[in-house]
Amino acid sequence: MYRRDEPITMVTAHDFPSSHVADQAEIDVVLVGDSLAMVAMGMEDTSELTVDDMLLHCRSIGDMPMGSYEISPEQALATAIRFIKEGRVQAVKLEGGEEMAPTIAAITSRGIPVLGHVGLTPQRQNALGGFRVQGKTVASATRLLRDARAVQDSGAFAVVVEAVPPEVAKLVTDALRIPTISIGAGNGCSGQVLVQIDMSGNFPPGRFLPKFVKQFGDVWSESKKAIETYRTEVKSRAYPSDAYSYPIAEAELRQFEKLVMDETARSPKSPF
Repeated sequence: MYRRDEPITMVTAHDFPSSHVADQAEIDVVLVGDSLAMVAMGMEDTSELTVDDMLLHCRSIGDMPMGSYEISPEQALATAIRFIKEGRVQAVKLEGGEEMAPTIAAITSRGIPVLGHVGLTPQRQNALGGFRVQGKTVASATRLLRDARAVQDSGAFAVVVEAVPPEVAKLVTDALRIPTISIGAGNGCSGQVLVQIDMSGNFPPGRFLPKFVKQFGDVWSESKKAIETYRTEVKSRAYPSDAYSYPIAEAELRQFEKLVMDETARSPKSPF
């Protein structure tokens, strides 16, 4: 796809249903992103996530959580091996640019594919002053290009570029030999990724969405409507009707009914 200049599609997933629907929708790449901390586990941000949390959810590309790879290349390699063996993923993802080059090289040199992530790196939001757009100045854009090249030269097969002006992301993409995956970096990248919960509208009204998120559906409202209808039908005993129940032959039922009545008649009556 990259060589054919065909845009690559990627979405996140956090369990079997969300990954299954992405697969059935013919999405090119499914990423088990660390965003599952918020969308699946109710955490405040991704920094709370552990390796064990991620391994429970992984089955495609696994996002290595904060604290599982930054200490040393050796630590990162050990975590990546766990993701491959226990999480059964096909690749791992980690955040960072030049400073993570030795780590990426250590992992890829052992035959484990790595997806990089530069620009806005959510795991390091505090160091960046929050969730802020990157690459808006010459100095910041130059640093972004250096980071992307370092990720590429370390052996990553692709790199996510987050929250960067489209023009800058396009120039960076053209300067690389590997695909770039945009999340808030315009359509000049090699592909796009969004958090499935966000793009499908599977969240309650009032939830904050980044500027780059387009809501392609309203799963929350449809799910809420279905559950409310279920509740109403249960309360009114409209569900389950005969259409959703298993039949019994009339003769068998009458015989069983008589048996129950006879046993009840012989049983001592409760004082209550």
